[in-house]
Amino acid sequence: MTLAVENYRSLRQLVLPLTDLNIVTGANGSGKSSLYRALRLLADCSRNGVVAALAREGGLPATLWAGPERIGRSVREGVHPVQGTARKEPVALRLGFAMDDFGYAMDLGLPPPDRTTAFALDPEIKRESIWTGPVLRPATVLCDRIGAFVKIRDDDGSWSAPVPIQHYDSMLSEFADPQRAPEVLGLRNQIRSWRFYDHFRTDAGAPVRRTQVGTRTPVLSHDGADLAAVLQTIRENGHVRGLDAAIERAFTGSKLEVTRGENGVLTVKLRQHGLLRPLGVEELSDGTLRYLLWVAALLSPRPPSLLVLNEPETSLHADLLPALAELISEAATRTQVIAVSHASPLLEALATSAGVAGTELTTIELAKEFGETVVVGSDAFDGRAWKWPKR
Repeated sequence: MTLAVENYRSLRQLVLPLTDLNIVTGANGSGKSSLYRALRLLADCSRNGVVAALAREGGLPATLWAGPERIGRSVREGVHPVQGTARKEPVALRLGFAMDDFGYAMDLGLPPPDRTTAFALDPEIKRESIWTGPVLRPATVLCDRIGAFVKIRDDDGSWSAPVPIQHYDSMLSEFADPQRAPEVLGLRNQIRSWRFYDHFRTDAGAPVRRTQVGTRTPVLSHDGADLAAVLQTIRENGHVRGLDAAIERAFTGSKLEVTRGENGVLTVKLRQHGLLRPLGVEELSDGTLRYLLWVAALLSPRPPSLLVLNEPETSLHADLLPALAELISEAATRTQVIAVSHASPLLEALATSAGVAGTELTTIELAKEFGETVVVGSDAFDGRAWKWPKR
């Protein structure tokens, strides 16, 4: 998979070829969170929510690259200071990705001035394209949107008549027809399967510390409220050995139990060596409970096409990081994983566990140069690896 972002916050021009397991690291302020948010925006495209998501971030003007359109050699060499120049290209925030089979790109821009609406600052989708193969070429485009019209390539290679579309609607949601455009439907469903986990709550009032009626649940919710149901589903789906091994690696001599009470309420309990009774979720430490949440997320019997983890090491003791690294590396044998982290012990543990699991590991170190996020040790933009559709 190749990920491409242009003009989103500090990501002026970024193209990242990704492997099975990808670790994004870098100093504070290097752009790790911006990359994570860009992935979330791409996922929002499949649910027709990218305009609303940008609005929650302050709108397109607040999320656009704030530096000059181009940074010349003389500026980089310190001969001239950073300064603005006359804009030569239209305002554009671009998001896209490509795999071996399909690629997708969206180009967002500013709408024409309009005093008749209260939504005059909402961005417009200027261009969208879906194509076959890893690189965009005119002959491989399957579905194309220019402004307010979409056209679909028929089986014989000809284009359909242009169909109107609202400027705020994505063709991923409006043209996902299993008969007329099965590729659009397949790509939309694939993006919708992407899974994001970011900062599980484990405080006293966290949803995960409350009991809940359990039903068969193969995917952990974003807040972890259904932890007991997911762990029991993992156990009943034949992943007992992996589940027990994950607990043993982290808490030697401990055993995880899920009990069923009245009215179908499921409760997680951890029986630890030396204690006469198991501890419930209301008694577990934040770190222990957070590790159990990662176990549930990473051993899901229904893996997504892409799993994105934001700072999974948060609140975990260093002794737990090797066990977490093994879980992440094993998950990367079933799905593509992107983990954002700046914890050196976790990065070192991942390098070791990835080798054991036979997982291809890519470390992406981000840094800032003149306010722009770049990848340390490589070109920030490689035109051979990515082509944007033109307006």
